[in-house]
Amino acid sequence: QVQLVESGGGLVQAGGSLRLSCAASGSIRSINTMGWYRQAPGKQRELVASATSGGSTIYADSVKGRFTISRDNAKNTVYLQMNSLKPEDTAVYYCNLNQLGVWTGFRFYDYWGQGTQVTVSS
Repeated sequence: QVQLVESGGGLVQAGGSLRLSCAASGSIRSINTMGWYRQAPGKQRELVASATSGGSTIYADSVKGRFTISRDNAKNTVYLQMNSLKPEDTAVYYCNLNQLGVWTGFRFYDYWGQGTQVTVSS
């Protein structure tokens, strides 16, 4: 019902920048939260940044001041501008959308992209 497609990952040197994009399609509610999670080898998936359709944002402490999340609600697209990348940012980054069910509005649903690899070399 909802599909997320990420792009923009790659290999970059420490201090470099990458911009991730995630386009959502399907049954998207006007009120939702889109964000980016990442999972490094041997670690649990963690929230990197999220943004509500209303404009509220949350960042992990580890990326504050370096990453910026933004949205284009008209395109159902979320971006993650990553600057001053560090080796510890290396992970698979997953796009996420959370919203109340379209047909079951009493329950929140999480949708995930396929993930895009970000590798930061030292």
